[in-house]
Amino acid sequence: MHTVSGGEVAGILVAVFWAILVSFLAVALARVAQTLKATTKLVADVTDQAVPLLADASTAVRSAQTQIDRVDSIASDVQEVTSNASALSTTVASTFGGPLVKVAAFGYGVRRALGGRKEDVSAKASRRTVIVGRTVTRRSARGKRD
Repeated sequence: MHTVSGGEVAGILVAVFWAILVSFLAVALARVAQTLKATTKLVADVTDQAVPLLADASTAVRSAQTQIDRVDSIASDVQEVTSNASALSTTVASTFGGPLVKVAAFGYGVRRALGGRKEDVSAKASRRTVIVGRTVTRRSARGKRD
């Protein structure tokens, strides 16, 4: 029979240790490979879902820009209409304002002149005004009550 020496036992122990170490490393590398596969699949799925979302977002931004352009166009049209209306009202006021004031003043003067004759005829008649249920006598043009 062959006896085992101390060096042979140490060699066998080192070989067994290395075999166990390689087995643990193999298991760890297998798990890392599975994790990398799962991560790759997850990134691919996110990319597949993100591309249509980005396309939809791009379409929404384009639509919003179109609407903003329309609103800007409407606002500029409203501003132009406002300035035209202002110019028109200024023109109408300058064209008809002076003559209308003169006609109104003339009409007031005529009414006043015709009204003055009637007051002279009936100066003694008392003039009364009804204010919220009360009768108040007005003073005549001379400052005394009739």
